[in-house]
Amino acid sequence: MTFEDLGLSPEVLRAVLEVGYTIPTPIQEKAIPVVLMGRDVLGCAQTGTGKTAGFTLPMIDILSNGRARARMPRSLIIAPTRELAAQVSENFELYGKYGKLSMALLIGGSSFVEQEQKLNRGVDVLIATPGRLIDLFERGKILLADVKILVIDEADRMLDMGFMPDVERIVGLLPKIRQTLFFSATMPPEIRRLADAFLLNPKEISVDPPASAAQTVTQALVKIRGAAKEKRAALRSLIDSDEVKSALVFCNRKRDVDVVFRSLERHGYSAAALHGDMAQPVRMETLQSFKDSKVRILVCSDVAARGLDIPAVSHVFNFDVPSNPEDYVHRIGRTGRAGRSGKAFTLALPEEGKYLANVIGMLGMQIPEVTLGDAQTWSAAEAEGESRERGRGRRRSSKGPARSEGGGRRGRGGRDEQREPHSPRSEQQAPEPVAEVVVAPEEIAEEEVEPQEVVLLRQRDEAPRMPAAARGGRSDPRTERRGRGRDRNDDDDGGAPGETAFGDHVPAFMLRSSKVA
Repeated sequence: MTFEDLGLSPEVLRAVLEVGYTIPTPIQEKAIPVVLMGRDVLGCAQTGTGKTAGFTLPMIDILSNGRARARMPRSLIIAPTRELAAQVSENFELYGKYGKLSMALLIGGSSFVEQEQKLNRGVDVLIATPGRLIDLFERGKILLADVKILVIDEADRMLDMGFMPDVERIVGLLPKIRQTLFFSATMPPEIRRLADAFLLNPKEISVDPPASAAQTVTQALVKIRGAAKEKRAALRSLIDSDEVKSALVFCNRKRDVDVVFRSLERHGYSAAALHGDMAQPVRMETLQSFKDSKVRILVCSDVAARGLDIPAVSHVFNFDVPSNPEDYVHRIGRTGRAGRSGKAFTLALPEEGKYLANVIGMLGMQIPEVTLGDAQTWSAAEAEGESRERGRGRRRSSKGPARSEGGGRRGRGGRDEQREPHSPRSEQQAPEPVAEVVVAPEEIAEEEVEPQEVVLLRQRDEAPRMPAAARGGRSDPRTERRGRGRDRNDDDDGGAPGETAFGDHVPAFMLRSSKVA
């Protein structure tokens, strides 16, 4: 079957042929005729199967007749991330260049003024992330009463990111009579419940089994004993040993993205970083550099794991085993797209054995293992043993303060305080009176004070104190209390009482010199 057999208009067919596509993918072959009929669609297909074009192409034909009014879009596409929303807009520009459809992209990090100007002129296609769409709606800049087609893309990803309450609110603002296209890579029970609420007698289209890896991707597992440093060395070894044209390296945490990126850059690799804390213009520029092959390796978090269509990616490296097993499928789905072959390597430490077992259980198959030179591997039994040992260590540390070898309790500042033997006589002994020493002001001025790195709080003790006799013979009860306190702490170093925020005691860790990296 070809695109001509799907019932698309000559203008759309011309644009598709110019891009170079002649045969539709399975999801496109099944979805396009149903969308053109005006039915609701519930689509379950892996990333990289062409489902974006599966709803973009028929929407261009459906919306070709009619005209949008100011601030009232005729169709709405909701995407979970800015990158995915920008990619959908690129599809409309690519395939709709021979039509007259107007389009607006509403994503965070972009100018409100420019987006409002497009909405005021009227748009046929509105592509938005949930947060920015609600923001503009609450400002009164957009009306959703004229939406004829609603598309919810990557619904499972929106569920993972916590956007579903926003999506439900948006759907509640739309007309009841509309066409809804609901796409998801996986179909957990919560997604099924939302689909039943949003769709009316939908046509279910499923290309691959839910949560299955693409057949065009060759998977491999590298078990490493050690720490993150050994992982980074293994990553460099894999890049050097395999013919890596362009690669994505996925990390679970944003700070690890920066660490791995700096490591690769320091060793002479062409690399860039991409994660959610970066400004939107920087993210778009970095992504474009990777698409244009100016950057060979892109180290990223899961913000780039969904929906990004970069056909030339030859390798995917999971630097961390994903904590959510479904993310594994979406990560490796960045390679092996549009019929091309790709490779996906997963690096795993023993402490990641639990996550790895979840991934293998979801796939229903073992990931083939490969070894790197003299690198030490590990077994599942060893991983379980280390996990139990870490659990016992955490329980021991939570029972109470650590004891020193001599049986003393480790107090503040890391000093070992030996227990004093119980002595009834010491309890009955009255504190000795403290003799007040009158120091001349000249002696105070001449006394040298050793500089310390601790900032002392001396506001109340700046001026020299007058002796009790000079104040009329009355002693200050506060001074007496501090004097009695010194009897109990006479092992402390010198210094006037009450000089620090900790009372008479300065913790040892505050007296150590520190270096700022």
